[in-house]
Amino acid sequence: MIRTRAAYHIGGNVLPPMRSGMTALCVACVASLFCARRVDATECFGIVTPCINDDTLWPHAGAARFLAVGGIDTVGSRQLGFALVSSYLSRPIVVHLPSPGGVGADAYVVNDQVNGSFLWSYGVTDRLELDVALPITFGQGGAGLSPVTGGAGLHDTAVRDMRFGFAYAFKASEPDGSQNSPRFAARLEVSAPTGDRDQFAGERSAVFAPSLAAALQSGRFFFGAEAGARVRPTTELLGSRVGSQISAAAGVGVDLLSRGLLSVTLEYWELLTLVGQNDVVRSSEGYRSVPGGKALAPAEWLVSVRTEPLGRRDLSLQLGGGGGVGSDITNPRFRFTFAVRWAPGSTGRGSGAYRLTGGDLP
Repeated sequence: MIRTRAAYHIGGNVLPPMRSGMTALCVACVASLFCARRVDATECFGIVTPCINDDTLWPHAGAARFLAVGGIDTVGSRQLGFALVSSYLSRPIVVHLPSPGGVGADAYVVNDQVNGSFLWSYGVTDRLELDVALPITFGQGGAGLSPVTGGAGLHDTAVRDMRFGFAYAFKASEPDGSQNSPRFAARLEVSAPTGDRDQFAGERSAVFAPSLAAALQSGRFFFGAEAGARVRPTTELLGSRVGSQISAAAGVGVDLLSRGLLSVTLEYWELLTLVGQNDVVRSSEGYRSVPGGKALAPAEWLVSVRTEPLGRRDLSLQLGGGGGVGSDITNPRFRFTFAVRWAPGSTGRGSGAYRLTGGDLP
């Protein structure tokens, strides 16, 4: 949430078709950058701008045992994977507008929201995977910037910035699917400015997001971590400035039943913003934004239950819930998620078998 001590002053989509083959996918992804709408300075500059992505959960395509922590398995060579990750967010963006009496009131810019990310993955080799993500807002409510600008509120639906990139696994899965030593994967994702910028669904330009993920399993327990960055220009909403960020995520899970039939996971992710924050103050010329605000580091935690009903990681279902830590911009009050994934050949290379150190599960 955004908390400001003063009032305000304003200074001034098409998903490319998925085709088999790396060439067609790359051409479509590059074309999406050129098809993005031109950024209007009156929309994405100044101290009041909606050109901010209010959902910090950017799920990766391909196989994954966590929702925010990137997986280390890629889909099999010449295999096509699909996933749908949906979230309900409560009040991810709130602004505090002071009143003449000094008490003020909160304005729910984005009060509630249901988002879904359609994810596709294509295995170029057993280690290299190409990814495409199309996030969409299925429904939302809130005042938008109308309490600030007097304009219209939010639309019921919105198209969000699409993402594309690749993942490379440094070590392929063992023939029997075991993971007895740490394994790593590198990713590069690019967010193209194709979304509805006036709906807190799109950013003013492309965002580059490199990361490195690691995973380890020991007996019933499995662990994951991912570190990276989101490199973008800075935009501001009433003193809260969203710019380039260092991203970190970690998770731990336990297999309650063998062969992945039932697992429980706990994960946490945080985005440390590298640009300074501002306060909004009154001057003889009106209101202006000046340096001095608190650091911005939106963070969330999430608990989920997960199942692989086929006894292998090709198909998985995951249901979770959690919330934000603190009241920073893009921190929801709480979040509920559901994910379904199909990632053929992502482990065991066809056998789908598990082998866990420390003995078999009941």
